[in-house]
Amino acid sequence: MLVEFFAPWCGHCQALAPHYEEAATKLKNESIKLAKVDCTEEEDLCAQHNVRGYPTLKVFRNGESTEYNGPRKTDGIISYMQKQALPAISTISADNITDFKTKDKVVLVAYLGADADAKAVAAFEKVANKNRDSFVFGRALDADVASAAGAKNGDVVLYRAFDEPEVTYSGKASDDEALEKFLKAESIPLIDEVGPENFMAYAEAGVPLAYYFTEPDGASKEADLEKLKPLAKAHKGKLSFVWIDAVKFVNHAKGLNIQGEKWPAFAIQDIQASTKFPLEDLGDDAAAAIEKFVGEYAAGKLEPSIKSEAVPAAQEEGVYYLVADEFDKVVFDDSKDVLVEFYAPWCGHCKKLAPTYDTLGEAYRKATDKIVIAKMDATANDVPPSAGFQVQSFPTIKFKPAGSKTLVDFEGDRTLESFVDFIKANAKNKADVNIDAANASDAEAPKKDEHEGGGFKHEDL
Repeated sequence: MLVEFFAPWCGHCQALAPHYEEAATKLKNESIKLAKVDCTEEEDLCAQHNVRGYPTLKVFRNGESTEYNGPRKTDGIISYMQKQALPAISTISADNITDFKTKDKVVLVAYLGADADAKAVAAFEKVANKNRDSFVFGRALDADVASAAGAKNGDVVLYRAFDEPEVTYSGKASDDEALEKFLKAESIPLIDEVGPENFMAYAEAGVPLAYYFTEPDGASKEADLEKLKPLAKAHKGKLSFVWIDAVKFVNHAKGLNIQGEKWPAFAIQDIQASTKFPLEDLGDDAAAAIEKFVGEYAAGKLEPSIKSEAVPAAQEEGVYYLVADEFDKVVFDDSKDVLVEFYAPWCGHCKKLAPTYDTLGEAYRKATDKIVIAKMDATANDVPPSAGFQVQSFPTIKFKPAGSKTLVDFEGDRTLESFVDFIKANAKNKADVNIDAANASDAEAPKKDEHEGGGFKHEDL
């Protein structure tokens, strides 16, 4: 059973409502129940289930609940709950193999009989249990099932509702990591539209994304996408090609450092490496320009784009104003301990912290040859790949000890005393500071668990 915990005034709940109700109606015939709980009326029940925001969706099975991590549109809810109703691996017969192959957009079937290699069976079971929320899995125990499906005993075949309808796994049967990689790579269309409903599938596949930004009714869209298919096929498994609504998701384009709004445009994003490579001027032949750009990317000839403000002409405040172009030089100076606040100008918690952080900078002003207190506007500067992390909320505060190349999280309440104690405990260099004149507003500083502005890495997606 799927249960939605909601509040009548919640805008996201109101947007979900028609999709949830339609899914409930369609799933009723499959004996899959959907229910909802009004948390303004059932406060104790919602507290019992640790509901902290609206809507919260949970899947209940045998009295136990798990978080619902699926889509929030009708078809996505239906597909997700159908998978939940199935065992992790369904047993397939010759009578139902034809229907089973089309049970979802992506279905993985192992033709591993009772005498199959135990390691191959274990690998398949491991992949199925890990990915049951996203895909449908089946196992055929009888040889006649493979024959009916046009497969061979021992095959693992992926069936899909796009591109080539059947793809046979060619890797080592007992290698669960290779099998999972095959599943995730082949479950993504050659070129598909990307949006909130499927972005995480691409992100979790671990393959860099190649975005074709276009207006939905762009004059050259269909022709360009057709021309890009051979390129997408040639780089399958190394790049995932997608097209994206440039009007609706213009903020995502800006997040990839596409500054103008002239479409089409193109960009490559490696989420795992935190790198991005924009191409704005596609000229008269977009497909040709993209092919050349992708070739240079594959050959390692492109430098990632890193957005940066201009380097300040002078640093006159106690807090060093850090920009991306100086990040490595300042932060990874082996001789210095460095504390950095990554903030957003619009962030209320950042504004509240500012007086305390400024006072901290003043306290260490005479020790800047040893300890640097810095801040960086993370909306105007990219955090470089060398940092090893991406900002997900504001403020994010990191510390880099002298001689290290690793930034660690600041631990403690965001008070002046807590900052000083943390630096004393973790810095390699020692410096005497006087905090007697601490700003009175420090008492109002937010605590460490208060953040604002969920991750902007994915923009609207």
